[in-house]
Amino acid sequence: KQWYQRRVAITAGTKQIEKLEAKAKSGSVAPAAAPPATASASKPAAKKEESDDDDFDFGDSDDEETKGESEMQKMKRLAAEKKVADAAAKKDAKPARVLKSNVVLDIKPWDDETDLGEMEKQVRSIAMQGLVWGDCKHVEIGFGIKKLRMSTCIVDEDVGLYDLEEKIEELEDFVQSVDIVSHNKI
Repeated sequence: KQWYQRRVAITAGTKQIEKLEAKAKSGSVAPAAAPPATASASKPAAKKEESDDDDFDFGDSDDEETKGESEMQKMKRLAAEKKVADAAAKKDAKPARVLKSNVVLDIKPWDDETDLGEMEKQVRSIAMQGLVWGDCKHVEIGFGIKKLRMSTCIVDEDVGLYDLEEKIEELEDFVQSVDIVSHNKI
C-alpha cells in the first residue's frame, strides 16, 4: 500500500513540474512577470509536497528492521555461495571417473579357407592405449564359413570405436568387414 501511495505522489509531483516547465517555455507569461509567477507557483507546490510528506510514512522509523533483513539476506546469500563453492571443491577433489565400454565385434573373413587362428592373432596384435582384448568365439555364418566374435573393453576417451574398426579392416588379407554386435557402457 505504501509503495502505491509513494508512486502516486511522485507521479503527481512530476506532472506538476512538467506543467510549470511547459508554461515557462511557451512564454505565455511576460518575462518581467515570470519570476513572481514561477515563485508563487512553486511555493504552493512546495507546501503541497511538504503536506504529502507528512501523510506518508517512508519507513524511516523501521530502518533498523530493514537493515537487519538485508543483513540476514546477505548472510543467507553468502552461506549459499559458500555451499556452492564447497560442492565445487569437493567435485574437483574427486578423481574423474573413467568411462569404459564393453564392445562385442563380429569380424568376417573373406571365405571359408581363411585361417581364423591367424586372423585372431593379427586382430589381437592391434594395440592402442585403453584397449583390452577379451575372449574370442568362432561363430558359424553358413555354408561352412565362420566368423570371429571378439569382445573388447575400451576406455571411451582413449579409443575411438570407429578408429578401431578401421584398423581391423586394414587387415585386408584376412578381414572382409567388421560389425559392432553390442556396445555397453560399464
